[in-house]
Amino acid sequence: MIFEDDIKQSLAALRQGGVILYPTDTIWGLGCDPTNDTAVNKIFRIKSRSETKSLIVLTDSLSMIERYVTDIPEIIYELAEVSDSPLTIIYPKGKNLANGVCAEDGSIAIRICNDDFCRELITRFRKPIVSTSANFSGSASPGNFSEIEKPLLDLVDFVVKYRQDDRSKANASPVIKVNLDGTIKILRK
Repeated sequence: MIFEDDIKQSLAALRQGGVILYPTDTIWGLGCDPTNDTAVNKIFRIKSRSETKSLIVLTDSLSMIERYVTDIPEIIYELAEVSDSPLTIIYPKGKNLANGVCAEDGSIAIRICNDDFCRELITRFRKPIVSTSANFSGSASPGNFSEIEKPLLDLVDFVVKYRQDDRSKANASPVIKVNLDGTIKILRK
């Protein structure tokens, strides 16, 4: 079964500090262990992206978020209950993460992933996974696997086979920033 084989090979790459190219609940992404400095640096090198630009992290639950965020505003619990589509939330202060994952102000962007493949991968990895669009910095984000630039495939440690034939177009998730006082700012619709 492709799904199970992809999970096993993705886990092996992640545990060795590698970078995977994988389908998420939105667009295809590059992923790594967000607690591993070497892996995070590799993502920046692959994308030719400035290390001052923070990364999004995928989790499988609110309880996992609590291990990587300081002071979660109460409104987050309500948002998690009512959100029926992928939503990336920027929290005021991240913790226990590699350099470059959090923004310069210490904030961290996290999305609870509901995609079957991603949830299974994150649950079995027992940590969040970085998710940044599978493209070179400055290029358009791929709507599906067929839109990924071919040179990128050679730069990662493992390319997931699951959903490569899916040609439906995906979009990046909306992004909101939640402050400690519970106020919300929409950054991307």
